[in-house]
Amino acid sequence: MDISISQRKRTLLKVIVLGDSGVGKTSLMNQYVYKKFSQQYKATIGADFVTKELLVDDKLVTLQIWDTAGQERFHSLGAAFYRGADCCVLVYDVNIQKTFDTLSNWHADFLKQADTENPDAFPFVLLGNKIDVDGGNSRRVTEKKARDWCASRGNIPYFETSAKESYSVDDAFLCVAKVASENEHELDISYFRGISEAPSEAVEQGSGCAC
Repeated sequence: MDISISQRKRTLLKVIVLGDSGVGKTSLMNQYVYKKFSQQYKATIGADFVTKELLVDDKLVTLQIWDTAGQERFHSLGAAFYRGADCCVLVYDVNIQKTFDTLSNWHADFLKQADTENPDAFPFVLLGNKIDVDGGNSRRVTEKKARDWCASRGNIPYFETSAKESYSVDDAFLCVAKVASENEHELDISYFRGISEAPSEAVEQGSGCAC
């Protein structure tokens, strides 16, 4: 990485990851940021975030990716975490129909609580996760059904992923970074100084989006 990277303007992008409990939100984030996957499931309580730096179209961006609890009892926390978001990632499990059926609720709830300036134009990305399970034989939601859902909501970008196998995870979050950067808010990131030096981060080169 050339030395000028530290002198470039940094852009902080806030990304919210939503979906039912157990669909793999935390696993996707851990695979993307830490390149790790755990078989043990531990429910997220409230919300937490991880960060990662990458280059998008030669612009250095810091993704602040918020992992939120999927349980119904934590939904009231939403407004505080959603405000100021630049992109929302919706996740479902392709093997469990119910997690797909609730996407419309997550989508509507986010727009309601985030209080976005232009709800119709706010960027979402949909991830159909756990495509590796049982060699695909347990699948309940077809790719066509998911793409039709995306098309009906303004052609939301769609990726089929496996956090366990690291399949399409980097491509999906590169797309997230790209659409978020196009929607970015003017944020003061002085409070964020220091986090970018954390050992958990990596800098990736990216120039496109498979949206």
